[in-house]
Amino acid sequence: MKASRLLHLLLLLQTRQRISSSELSQTLEVSRRTILRDVEALSMAGVPVYAERGRHGGIALLPGSRLNLAHLEPPELEALSVAGLDERHLELLGLRDAHATAARKVALKQDAAPAAHPRATLADIVMVDSSAWMSGRSLLVDIADLATALRLRRQLRIKYRRSTEAHPAFLLVDPYGLVAKSGRWYLVAEQQGEQRLFSLERLYSFEILQAPANLQVDATLGTVWLSLKERTEAPGDVMITARLRATRLDLARRILGERLRDVDAAEGGWYPITIVFRQIQDVRQLLQFADHIHVTGPPAARDMIRALATDLVSRHQDPSAAPVPREPDRS
Repeated sequence: MKASRLLHLLLLLQTRQRISSSELSQTLEVSRRTILRDVEALSMAGVPVYAERGRHGGIALLPGSRLNLAHLEPPELEALSVAGLDERHLELLGLRDAHATAARKVALKQDAAPAAHPRATLADIVMVDSSAWMSGRSLLVDIADLATALRLRRQLRIKYRRSTEAHPAFLLVDPYGLVAKSGRWYLVAEQQGEQRLFSLERLYSFEILQAPANLQVDATLGTVWLSLKERTEAPGDVMITARLRATRLDLARRILGERLRDVDAAEGGWYPITIVFRQIQDVRQLLQFADHIHVTGPPAARDMIRALATDLVSRHQDPSAAPVPREPDRS
């Protein structure tokens, strides 16, 4: 958009005072002729910017001039208010350009008062990447459109597939808002009075209804999310004991989190550990540790591991293949 391009041009000039038209052309991704037309339009509007000819010429801002760019526009304030979102998430919300402009204004404010001893800014040494590892899943709905719909505070009719079901169904929900967690997006809403999370990866479509959202009194997106997060991360009270190979302890801490409770002193290269699950069926999560774990109790957990392992063996049985030699256990 021309207005955004003109503002970007002014921000660049305020930072460097003079820039060649070819560099501006490359930075703003327009022709040099367009840059010159923009400069002429700004000059006619009273902005102290002009074009200098010659070898060392370029587009310049009148010496001593400081543009009043301290205040941020509403979209820019909104872009900064959702701190922690990376560029991809900002683009999904339609805020990438506004965030970039706001960031440039902040940078100009910092440049206006240089420190006595210049040092790297936090932006130079700290990076926030909120995308998930190895995530290539695409969303079925436009997040920017959904965010716009949520501003209306109305009920939604969504087409959603539960994780345990093969086909989607239509649901009536009262939405609180959106949450980006570990690279994934969730709709926080109430369904039949129950607060729930709906993964956008399984949200096929939505329809805005006329009825206002019927939300709990004094409940906010923040308070509801905190409650749902605590409920989701609650470890449970089913205690599993096991022995874990010492080289897999860091992996277990990363995968199991707070579910990994007690880790005793290593014995012969193995750690006696205690894991807490919500239900005995959750012990199947330990299969990913393969031969690096030995479940010792309770009997129900050992029975389930044995049944799962037997089923896996039967599924992968190949009568024509020779037995695969196992690596000896040197512990």
